[in-house]
Amino acid sequence: MSKAKIVLACREICVTFSEPGLSVDVLQKINLSVRSGESVAVVGASGSGKSTLLHTLGGLMEPASGEVVLSGQTLKGLTPAQSGDLRNRHLGFVYQFHHLLPEFSALENVAMPLLIRGESPASSKAQAENILERVELSHRLNHKPSELSGGERQRAAVARALVTRPDCILADEPTGNLDQKTAAQVQELLLDLMEAEKLALIVATHDLQFARSLAVQYELQDGNLRQLFVRA
Repeated sequence: MSKAKIVLACREICVTFSEPGLSVDVLQKINLSVRSGESVAVVGASGSGKSTLLHTLGGLMEPASGEVVLSGQTLKGLTPAQSGDLRNRHLGFVYQFHHLLPEFSALENVAMPLLIRGESPASSKAQAENILERVELSHRLNHKPSELSGGERQRAAVARALVTRPDCILADEPTGNLDQKTAAQVQELLLDLMEAEKLALIVATHDLQFARSLAVQYELQDGNLRQLFVRA
């Protein structure tokens, strides 16, 4: 693993939330490097800043100081369009709530990142069909999110994150809204696809069993990130 390339890193990032009369240091000089094929769990209490960390790593939130480097490119100083293009090419996102667009079918939702990238409708559809088959949703291509079960919606969200063949998946409580059995299925799917595609995976989770199944586990507490273990 040590020879694998670093696909996502942050250096001394700080994030502060401020409002009149109150200032909270959510992240304090966080350093993290994740290599291709590496799986990382971030645990911590509710409100500890796990989502803030993932949003900052994904370029969805700008840190007060420090920098994020994605596939060798610093996010600092990029325009919103440049940052969005970099995210589209190198990152996939999975959230606790699937965030599928309700008016579109599963196929259309999964094809959307490719269409945004500028690929042809035919190519986007073909790639979306392929990845939906891999997550066992080939029988649900034309179903809208309201017609899918919770587990099916989350599998479609995983397919959408993977369809661009990113370097890294950022997953924020990806199974937090699912029952135990369905959560285990989605966790297994994420790990299987990560291994097959040699992706990096960073998961923010309250599920300690899931966290222990990943290669490296960190805890976020009082704005600081500390390593709990590395699997031998």
